[in-house]
Amino acid sequence: MTIDPITLTVIQSGLQQVCDEMDLSFSRAAFSPVIAEANDRSDGIYSAEDGSLIAQGSMGLPVFVGTMQFSTRTLIRMIADGRTIAPQPGDIYIVNDPYLGGTHLMDVRFAMPVWRNGEIFCWLSNTGHWPDTGGAVPGGFSASATAVEQEGLRLPPVRLFKKGELDPEIYAIICSNIRVADQRIGDVKAQAAALYVGQARLERLLDRYGDDTVAEAIGELRRRASRQMRAYIAQIPPGTYTSVAYVDSDGVVNEPLEIRLAITADGEKLTFDFSGSSAPCAGPMNSVLATTQSSVYLAMRHIFPDVPISAGAFEPLDIVRPEGTFLDAQYPRPVSGCAAEVSQRIAEAVFAALVGPLPDIVTAAPAGSSGNFALGGEVPEEGRSYVMYQISGGGYGGYAGGDGISNGCSTIGISKSPPVEIMEQQFPVLYHRYALHEGSGGAGTHRGGFGLDYEVEILKGTARASFVMDHGRFGPQGVLGGADGGVNRVTVTRSGQSFVPEHLSKAQDIALSAGDRVHVRTPGGGGYGPPEKRDPALVAEDVRLGRYTAEEAKALFGPR
Repeated sequence: MTIDPITLTVIQSGLQQVCDEMDLSFSRAAFSPVIAEANDRSDGIYSAEDGSLIAQGSMGLPVFVGTMQFSTRTLIRMIADGRTIAPQPGDIYIVNDPYLGGTHLMDVRFAMPVWRNGEIFCWLSNTGHWPDTGGAVPGGFSASATAVEQEGLRLPPVRLFKKGELDPEIYAIICSNIRVADQRIGDVKAQAAALYVGQARLERLLDRYGDDTVAEAIGELRRRASRQMRAYIAQIPPGTYTSVAYVDSDGVVNEPLEIRLAITADGEKLTFDFSGSSAPCAGPMNSVLATTQSSVYLAMRHIFPDVPISAGAFEPLDIVRPEGTFLDAQYPRPVSGCAAEVSQRIAEAVFAALVGPLPDIVTAAPAGSSGNFALGGEVPEEGRSYVMYQISGGGYGGYAGGDGISNGCSTIGISKSPPVEIMEQQFPVLYHRYALHEGSGGAGTHRGGFGLDYEVEILKGTARASFVMDHGRFGPQGVLGGADGGVNRVTVTRSGQSFVPEHLSKAQDIALSAGDRVHVRTPGGGGYGPPEKRDPALVAEDVRLGRYTAEEAKALFGPR
């Protein structure tokens, strides 16, 4: 069957629209601010044969591009092997096991088959970040965890919805193991509803064009994505390009972890080899294989953003399994930091390796931290408890065309900080400051963008704070002579006394009470090119706006 270009384009846009509508439905119906406001979620369509990515929402987290593909693939294999029950129409599986193609336990996946004429045509899957899945500390970001069980409830693929009905027994088990369980029903129903919306929209597309035509279009789109990625790879001179990126510490042992990357270009494909990286670590900064692979995919999406989102775009990317390193975590290694932090260090390593051969395309390192701040508290006088999760942005790296963006989303997605007004409305907190972390952008011909500077106070009751962040010891890398960006800074003020956590931006279970504060200043992006070559007018403008003092500007960019 040959599909004309117009029909192919319409079907491609239709598949994209299905995913976008799932994304919007999920966010608008969810209860938790991290999903409803911060958009820490994603939806996609996957192959019935092997779970390969067909399409993903443009408003979903890029890091989930690969992980949902791997988790759907694992589910299909488990069904075929009889390791989980085969689906019936209306069934929806739930899974958050990191070792089955996932990320960390808080990223909970739903998967539902779409049936046509008694057979599965494809799978719809989505991921939402739940504010809590149990474990040692509220929010799941246990900076000192040494086993995955300390991070929360681990779910293998089970049918949470059976023939369209929520299974009350499985739901009761989940609720009995997580905090503020009464609020989860809103997120669960929103996550399921997004899949049902996707099913209805996809069936409309299939009815209009026919199953065979849509299936042929899917295959052709995959082939074209592969060819387009190969064409871009052909621009990279053959050779091996290396880099090193650092994780501050694993939260338990206060020593850096190394991500050593060698990328080999041969004109047809890129081979990514992380075999020189650090060994598995004691703390939660291990990365499961699916997240490691997805991190490479999202980095390449940043570099070549116009390649369509499809499994075909990944075919020319050969990732050597990094066995024996902390980038190939095996049970029971803790992994809460893999999706939000280690994934961004992996992307940073990719950028640092490819900026040499692609200086006009690749940027200096972005902030590379999601700023994971979880706060679990009790307000006895109101008879309620809560779990607050704060995600925050940082500066992007400078690039050949200009300065980096300030307070941009994390490298792994479009998630943004929930509005201060929403957070203060839902939780007993007050934000005293919410501004740019001025001066944090790395100096360069094109400087890095600035991070975020916020300070929050506990107003009522007691709380326990936990952080799993990074770039507190090493700032985001500058490139081609540019300076590194400013580091992450966390300061806790308790009973009038201020302190910095031992692991700088990682800590757990810090007891707080009314009047105590947490102050976070996120990293700025790395600088691009020699600072002394920066346009004097741009330096003067930064000084005029108070981003640097005159003395700071002179020290960073030289006399003018």
